[in-house]
Parts: sequence; structure tokens; C-alpha cells
Amino acid sequence: MLPLRFLAALLLSACLQVAHAAGLAEVSNSEASSGLKEALAKGADFAVSSLGRENGFLGNPKVKIPLPESLRTAEKAMRAVGMGKYADELVGTMNHAAELAVAQAKPVLMDSIRKMTLKDAKDILLGGEDSVTQYFRRTSSEQLARKFMPIVQESTRKVALAEKYDRFAGKAASFGLISKEDASLDSYVTRKAMDGLFLMIAEEERNIRQNPVAAGSALLKKVFGALGG
Repeated sequence: MLPLRFLAALLLSACLQVAHAAGLAEVSNSEASSGLKEALAKGADFAVSSLGRENGFLGNPKVKIPLPESLRTAEKAMRAVGMGKYADELVGTMNHAAELAVAQAKPVLMDSIRKMTLKDAKDILLGGEDSVTQYFRRTSSEQLARKFMPIVQESTRKVALAEKYDRFAGKAASFGLISKEDASLDSYVTRKAMDGLFLMIAEEERNIRQNPVAAGSALLKKVFGALGG
């Protein structure tokens, strides 16, 4: 005989599933698609406006770009002998380059939103709490990398330390001390800029899902309120 507590848990789970399905049934395909596009646009706006400004990366510990982990020992050595300003200059250059790049991300993200299909909408609606963010990763990463790279390259070219980084990191990569994707300053910064962008989109997505009422849109309240069951 099943314990009473276990039967109660099963009953509660079944009730939640029924409530969830009933809530979603009240949302039309058109409303779901429009609501999700609005959520994607809201996440994109938040991420770009937060990061694509002065000190958007450098002043945010969640996304601030450090030297690759395998070069931290060299950074410590530089600081120990009074050369910390060079490490600071390089870190500052990387983060400011990321800020300039992310400021140009919105057209790419909006293009991904326009191309969202009903299947995409369904996958996002029934996916995990970061399914909006994963949609952006899947549909825009390649285009973002192409857009970010020349902006990052233009910024890092202005600092001679970038060339020193590439030479030093290239040597480290040849000995297996650093991953090849981190051996180029421009590639490293481009990748970290995209990581920061998607992190901030995920943060806004989480806020919308947890509190759709505060999102300020009747459509978002209806779609994400239904998801909450």
C-alpha cells in the first residue's frame, strides 16, 4: 500500500499539470507567438542597454572579462613587480571592446526575433526557464561573432599590449597551457562578450518568468502567467 504522503504528492502533481494545461489552453497560438517575441525583445533591450555602454562590462562583476585563467599566474607576477598597470590596461581594453561590440548587437537579435517560427515559440513556451536565451544562442551566435570581431579588433589594435598578449598566449597554446580559442585576444573577447550578452538576457528572462505582472504588458502577463499555472 502506498504511503498517504506519497499519494498526496502524486495528486498535487496531477493537479498542477491540469492547471498548467488549462492556463495554456486559454492562450492562442498568435498570442503565444506575439508574447514570446515581446519577451525576446525585452530581454534583448535589457542586455544591450545594460552592457553596451561605458563600464557596462568593466563595472559589472557578473560579466567583467578577466584574463584567461591560464594567464592569471603571469598577471599576479606582473602585479608583484609593480607592473599591475599593464595588466589593468589590458583588462580595461578587453572590457571596453566588449562594450562597443555589444552596443551593435540589437539588429542581429531583432532579426532572430522576426524569424521565430510557431515551432520555435512552442519549444520556448514548453522549454526550461532559459529557453528564450537558448533560442538566441542557437539563432544568433554566428552572426554576433561576425559582427563583434571587427569591432573588437579595431579596439585592441589601438593597444600594443594586445599584440604582446597574442604572442604570449600563442606560445602558451603551443605547449597546451591555454586553449586555442583563448590564444587570440580578439577571439577571447568576442566569445566573452557574447557570453555576457546571453547572461544578461537570461537574467531578464528569469525576471519575466518569475514575475510576469511586473513586466508591464498585458500580453506578457497572460502568456507567462499561464506558464505559471
